[in-house]
Amino acid sequence: MALTTAKLQFKTYFQDIRFWILLFFVLRLIGITQPPLEIAHNWRQSTVTMVARNFYETDANIFYPRVDIAGDKSGVTGMEFPIFNYLIYLASLLFGYDHWYGRLVNLIFSSWGVLAFYRLVHSLKNERWAFSSSLILLSSLWFIYSRKIMPDTFAMSLMMIGLYSAYRFLKDEKGFFRLMGYFIAVMVGVLAKLPVVLGFSLLPFLLLDTRFVLQKRISLGLTTLLAVVPALVWYFYWVQHLNQQEGFVHFFMGKDWKTGALELFENRSAAANMFYETAIKFVGFGLFIAGIVLTIVKKNKMLLAFWVVSSVLFVAFMFKAGDNFTRHSYYVIPYIPVMAFFAAYPLQAIKNKKIASLLLMAVVLEGIINQQHDFVISEKNKTLLQLESIVDEHFSDDVLLLVNSGEYPTPMYFAHRKGWVASNLQIADTAYVKSLKDKGLGSIVVLKQAFGSDLLLPYPQLYDDVHFRIYRP
Repeated sequence: MALTTAKLQFKTYFQDIRFWILLFFVLRLIGITQPPLEIAHNWRQSTVTMVARNFYETDANIFYPRVDIAGDKSGVTGMEFPIFNYLIYLASLLFGYDHWYGRLVNLIFSSWGVLAFYRLVHSLKNERWAFSSSLILLSSLWFIYSRKIMPDTFAMSLMMIGLYSAYRFLKDEKGFFRLMGYFIAVMVGVLAKLPVVLGFSLLPFLLLDTRFVLQKRISLGLTTLLAVVPALVWYFYWVQHLNQQEGFVHFFMGKDWKTGALELFENRSAAANMFYETAIKFVGFGLFIAGIVLTIVKKNKMLLAFWVVSSVLFVAFMFKAGDNFTRHSYYVIPYIPVMAFFAAYPLQAIKNKKIASLLLMAVVLEGIINQQHDFVISEKNKTLLQLESIVDEHFSDDVLLLVNSGEYPTPMYFAHRKGWVASNLQIADTAYVKSLKDKGLGSIVVLKQAFGSDLLLPYPQLYDDVHFRIYRP
């Protein structure tokens, strides 16, 4: 009897999405304190941590984010609204600065976002559909990016939390606090990462649903308009204002749609790869296509309309990104919840639950196995952890550096200095170095292995080992 009860309890936990969210949370705690030096997008994480550390050490004004690679300029520049960076700063006020707080903040919000996604799908469809789509989302590209020091899954989670609050506002008799929760979550989410507006593709279907009170639908629509105003002001006025005022452009605001569309057409194979391999891997993508086909076969006009609206919005975003979309996997994150939702459709339609469970587990295992490498940092990259102490031996904190890491800001972050990053070819140009020296350049750091290659220069040499060489120009 006791054994039977234990089996039933285990089965209950096994079928509870909260168990899986917690399990995935614990899995991603592995190496949570690691520095942002993993292969995938260490540069992007470094720019986030730069801003957070500058809030902590230089100026805590959230409206003036600053990076360390602007040379002799202030470093203040237009970028995504730095709410994610600011949360790292606030944690640092309590515990002292450390970059890994960003990993934990992202993981907490991204786990909460999956729970909101589950509850929303459960409310709109059914428990089985919600369970499958949530597990697919957990094991998608979401798996690694939800533990990176980046705002992408953080912002998309806020959007999903907001959308669930919107649904509950429409459905509940009393819903003022739900509406305020929607407003805050959506406003902050869109500010943190503009492409998450893709989540609004669900709104027309909620606003036009006559099962809900008309007054509430009007209130939700007006609240949405108010929620996006701060993002419009930030991205289309303040970002440009900071760029012009401080003279340093860092944030990519996209290309014109025609140029972007042509670039994607020329790189169509790489663009397609983002969906069938990167986003939810091969088995998941197969289920996603099956879900679209099933939607058409079943003549489910509402589902088909939702897929068309969300896909058209995402294609517009792809055109705006151009060939950048093919190089940066995190660009596909706003569309992954849509893919997970449709990939779960054929699973919940399969009557044989064992077959459906096997297919679902195949998606989960394929996703995790193909992303486990992101938990490991190469020994070569770890050498950057020594860079700050080496530079400290020869220069004061205010000396500007030139580092041969090309466009990668990561080494500058770990040097804990400000200055310029450039290629070996640029640094070998004495005229270029002289122009920077006139602006205050005090040292050249040559990276021999990680993020750079050896370079001999005609300047006094202050330090040399197997990893670094330092010159005084």
